[in-house]
Amino acid sequence: MDSGPDVRVERLTRYIFSAPSWPRSLALIVVLGLAIDAATYRVGHEFFLLGSLGFAVPALVAFLLTVPLVRASGRQITWNRSALLALACMVLMVILSLSPTLVFGRALFPALYAIALGLAFGLRLLVLVAVADYRISRMVLPAFFQGAAGIAVGAWLFTPGFAPYALLLQAVFGMVFVFLIWLIERPLKRAFQISGLNFLNTFIAHLTDGSKNMEDFFREIGEEVYVPEVSLFFSRETGRGVLFTVPNVHPGPMGDVGGGNLPRILHDTFPEETLVAHGCATHDFNLVSESEIAKIARAVEASRKGLAFSATASRPVRVSAGSVSILCQRFGNALLMVSTRSPERTEDLDYSIGMAIMAEGRCAFSEIAFVDAHNCMTSVGSPVLPATKIATEYIAAAREGFAAARDLPHEPLAVGVSHVRVPFTREQGFGSLGVQVMATEVGGKKVAYVLVDGNNMAQGVRERLLPTVLAHVDEGEIMTTDTHTVNTISGKNPVGYTVPAEEIVPYIEQAVREAVADLAPARVGAATASCEGITVFGSQRVSQLASTVNAMLAFIAPLSLMILVLAFLLSVFAYLLLQ
Repeated sequence: MDSGPDVRVERLTRYIFSAPSWPRSLALIVVLGLAIDAATYRVGHEFFLLGSLGFAVPALVAFLLTVPLVRASGRQITWNRSALLALACMVLMVILSLSPTLVFGRALFPALYAIALGLAFGLRLLVLVAVADYRISRMVLPAFFQGAAGIAVGAWLFTPGFAPYALLLQAVFGMVFVFLIWLIERPLKRAFQISGLNFLNTFIAHLTDGSKNMEDFFREIGEEVYVPEVSLFFSRETGRGVLFTVPNVHPGPMGDVGGGNLPRILHDTFPEETLVAHGCATHDFNLVSESEIAKIARAVEASRKGLAFSATASRPVRVSAGSVSILCQRFGNALLMVSTRSPERTEDLDYSIGMAIMAEGRCAFSEIAFVDAHNCMTSVGSPVLPATKIATEYIAAAREGFAAARDLPHEPLAVGVSHVRVPFTREQGFGSLGVQVMATEVGGKKVAYVLVDGNNMAQGVRERLLPTVLAHVDEGEIMTTDTHTVNTISGKNPVGYTVPAEEIVPYIEQAVREAVADLAPARVGAATASCEGITVFGSQRVSQLASTVNAMLAFIAPLSLMILVLAFLLSVFAYLLLQ
């Protein structure tokens, strides 16, 4: 479960970083240039102010012109990234041109400097195409200016033949990197008819300014699905109504893109206090766009028509099989099942596992609301797939639940609800809904269903929070919505990972207390909504994308090295011809 292609791709996020502030990068450019000036002055006056003129000035020119030129193409690049790119290319030029000179003598420096300028142009083109605009023709000019300024300096410092040779190398390295970009794009183009670099552009735009243009890509690869959504509608004699709904789509992929904010949007759609639990769905069932949530909301609303309400429910019962534990409670003729493997890892359940459980349970109950509590994360792992040992444990535990709940007596039902906001941010693992609790009382037995708006829980956090819940009720479970608004780069940001459990306890206790105090006689109606034509990523599409990316990563590094070596040899050959 830890070594799937999607997991290996997710681990690449550790290489994503924020560019330092542009004044810091500029300061390093100036300091490095002056240091080279001092070093060259000590060995002679042949290349006076080489550091400032040959390295720092081209970097500063590139820094100043890159941002406006990129913006002229209708895209964005920050000043911080522009400064960092200029600094990185300057450092590369220094290493490539000066280091061999110290070994082989000054005579080679003009040729090495021209090669360094060519490589800097190619590297800038690759980076700008990746982070700003995938259209190569529009990024050639912004990429060229660091090399152009260097060529102007070289024409003044060196022989007249330097400029034609340097311009030739700009063309050579430019074509080499254009070919490399084509190779990078080819696999995703062939497999999914999408531009990988354009997707990277939109991903960076999302990180920078919250752009949702990634949804256009998701819609291109998406497919329509027809999924059920079971909802429990509670009507109370006093107080606000309660809706407990279990979508079988995934609240991802990240931030507010796609279905990332599904729990919050559904909560705000209905007049009742709405708890949106996590059903059986993996990232294959990520919504391609936030607009798809409206289809789900309409289906849920339509399902409440003609509901038959019941004023009775059963007492709770907990069953287990292997590592899986399920809290079951019957409402009228419907069954609510909340499953967990905590303290073992509780990860996404494949859609087919949930459908198998629901289909089997329909023999005894009118509706089966099966919840993946999603409350124990040890690492970013692959989902639970059919026919695995864990999947069979879920099905076996569900069967135990059906048998245990089928013959429980019906008794009068009371329901209470609470909603407590928390002072924690998305970066700290909490979505905007905070903590919600639905409490029930049947036959003197109280149950608290605690729902935290977050993407999973750090291992052991549930076990530290649950005693607080059980101090006020007889039984309970802690769930998360699996909202992906808390994930923008990495998939690992569970509740309790940043904020210690001790700081969460007061809000859990407050929510449980308020829900218990809010208990009032209630009636319940259950319905299964048919959510039709919902566009999601598609079956196995995430794995296919991840496998393609992994294959690309496997060949790009050695192939890039071979291409660069070839370009270097062509540069040397051109130098020899021009002598």
